[in-house]
Amino acid sequence: MKRSPGARLCATAAIGALSLSLLTACSDEGSKDSADSKASSSAGSSSSAPAAKALTTAELEKLLLAQGELKGYKSDSGDDTLPTSKSQVKTDKPACDPLAWATAGLAPGDTDANASNSVSEDKASSATVQPEDIADAFDVDMTFVGLSSYEGDGAEKALKAVSDGVTACAGGYGLAADGENTKVTKVAAEKGAAQGDEVVAFTEDVDMDGAGTAAFHTTVVRKGNTVATFYTVNFAAMTKGGDMGAIPAAVVDAQVAKLK
Repeated sequence: MKRSPGARLCATAAIGALSLSLLTACSDEGSKDSADSKASSSAGSSSSAPAAKALTTAELEKLLLAQGELKGYKSDSGDDTLPTSKSQVKTDKPACDPLAWATAGLAPGDTDANASNSVSEDKASSATVQPEDIADAFDVDMTFVGLSSYEGDGAEKALKAVSDGVTACAGGYGLAADGENTKVTKVAAEKGAAQGDEVVAFTEDVDMDGAGTAAFHTTVVRKGNTVATFYTVNFAAMTKGGDMGAIPAAVVDAQVAKLK
């Protein structure tokens, strides 16, 4: 895997296509339940209601978590760190595309209505002590959040594409993003928290270019005809491999609560 220039370390790292393209660039050394979508709304299936019209990108941007809305976290637009087009994220198995898109803050289904940002721990306001060095500064959980909206049953189809992808890509797949090539060695379903109308959650094991593997978690939630994707990285943990840790429940809860 090629290394990204030092000046682009954080920007490349933040590209959410599993942030896979920077896994070794951030280092000097160059889990399991059913994948079935789970309905979690007490209101039952949305099939009994008239099909909602898809929200626009501008409307989705207003629904993203904004700065000051979640205590202990800060929100950034992600304009300079997240991919803006699905053409920037390519896999070697079409069935795996929705997984890669979900981790990149892009719509996992067929729609042009998409908005994204990043939500990270605000250590400056929540920590008892300030970071004393660069390593501490990187020890922050950053969650890439993507919202997409669909006409008709498009949102349900998007969740199914993700769920199907978890099964089809269990043995892994290759990913090219931002000029970097990375190998996902394993994909496994996880039990997602009860949110929205449907939830699909999964873990991906990623080859750390000879330094073992790292496990990354993704959660995809449907609420009505809007789909929210969540993917968390910790840059300090990334240099060590192992498990990147769970997606912060506070971020998922707050974001889903804002959806219509």
